[in-house]
Amino acid sequence: MLIFTILGSFWLELALKIGVLRRVKRLFISVFPVFIIFVLWDAYAITSGHWHFDSQQIVGLFGPFKIPLEEFLFFIVIPIASIMTIESVRTVKKHWVVGDEDK
Repeated sequence: MLIFTILGSFWLELALKIGVLRRVKRLFISVFPVFIIFVLWDAYAITSGHWHFDSQQIVGLFGPFKIPLEEFLFFIVIPIASIMTIESVRTVKKHWVVGDEDK
């Protein structure tokens, strides 16, 4: 799924020259807080027994809080892909403004 997401959206960086990956500080400020919240949420769910990962579906590398590597990557790749998608739409549809649905 992560590879599909990368292939499906990261090409927009080159094709449309959206510059998301060049604005590292802005990207970090956007993704890092969400990353921390979801890591803490997963940590709580795992330690409480509400959430677990199927050992057949992961590579077996774990980080802090017994969270699999794939989960950490998910919390980074998906938000970046989302930002790339919205920036691509804004680049292609320059007249499009959020909240402009009534016009």
